[in-house]
Amino acid sequence: MHDIRLIRENPEMFDAALARRGVEPCAKDLLALDAERRAIATRMQEVQARRNEASKAIGAAMGKGDKDAAEALKAEVSGLKEELPALEEKDRELSGLLAERLAALPNLPDADVPDGEDETQNVEVSRWGTPRTFAFQPKEHADLGPALGMDFETGALISGARFTFLKGHMARLHRALAQFMLDRQTEEAGYTECNPPLLVKDEAAFGTTQLPKFSEDLFRTTDGRWLIPTAEVSLTNAVREQILDTGALPIRMTALTPCFRSEAGAAGRDTRGFIRQHQFEKVELVSVCRPDDSAAEHERMTGAAEAILQALDLPYRKMLLCAGDMGFAARKTYDLEVWLPGQGAYREISSCSNCGDFQARRMNSRFRPDGQKNTEFVHTLNGSGLAVGRTLVAVLENYQQEDGSVIVPDVLQPWMGGITRLVPASAA
Repeated sequence: MHDIRLIRENPEMFDAALARRGVEPCAKDLLALDAERRAIATRMQEVQARRNEASKAIGAAMGKGDKDAAEALKAEVSGLKEELPALEEKDRELSGLLAERLAALPNLPDADVPDGEDETQNVEVSRWGTPRTFAFQPKEHADLGPALGMDFETGALISGARFTFLKGHMARLHRALAQFMLDRQTEEAGYTECNPPLLVKDEAAFGTTQLPKFSEDLFRTTDGRWLIPTAEVSLTNAVREQILDTGALPIRMTALTPCFRSEAGAAGRDTRGFIRQHQFEKVELVSVCRPDDSAAEHERMTGAAEAILQALDLPYRKMLLCAGDMGFAARKTYDLEVWLPGQGAYREISSCSNCGDFQARRMNSRFRPDGQKNTEFVHTLNGSGLAVGRTLVAVLENYQQEDGSVIVPDVLQPWMGGITRLVPASAA
């Protein structure tokens, strides 16, 4: 949510920043609506003040025996009382309309975010690791996985497209990855483990900007709740409608949860394999901090996600997203893209975003700086640390062997109960 005061102070800057995200100039229309709303608010104050003043004057007129003056004042008060409800209704209408229009606009990009319209104009910041060389043609996970327990057919039979049934050691490896990530993020990166609700109300989905713009990408229950597309929704809303103590900041939370997405906005993409599912698991990272700390917190969070890839010895690159490719709530985003030898390409496995005060305004989440009476909005950040299914895909493709087996990375073996290799069913 944007601050209308910022738009009043610098409408040209506001339009120029939104233009970087492909949004047409709108400051003039917003300010016209704001001016109308403020005029109504001013008239309401005038009516209320005059009504109070006239009401007191009635008693004074009666005390002097001036009945004509008293009756005139009574008539005026009556007229003011009739005018006030209409003004209040107009104020609610205009305030709601202004809030609706502000809520429909994406966050403003940071100054160091590159210009660009789509992913082709993202900027590579760094690379880590060297892609493995294979003495054979490496397979994609969708070809390699079925013999190891990645059952696409049963998933589709039970639930339809974009669902997968994991079996045996494949399911164990998926669980091992999730537990490894969660333990690393809590024990080494300093995030507090949480077990949040998977169903949320409208207000929570609005707070993290899934509503109203992206409702088609969500699943809704019959009682009006929403299945979370990411634990970001539940974790970030844990501080909604609160004034936080400065000493409690930063707040760092993590959770391993199922995530549910209709993928309406990605129809036709990655229909084959385990990359883009309606149901998947993810270790989410969320930080809530002071404005002055959010840039450093963004780097720290991204580093926590990178540490998982490095521990698994999975080559990746770090990308700074251009203005046109960032998510709606983000002011700056890094994507981590892992190397998939079967595809011969880098694919997104984590996205870490600094949202500034954009979500905090929608949630009314604030803090009171030391020594100050006034409050300020906190800054919120979120990232994947990591998406479990996509990490499973990366392990399968990077650790595959010519006989179709997959070696379990050393760091995962404590969670694998002695299993060091996934072996095709025909060879078991």
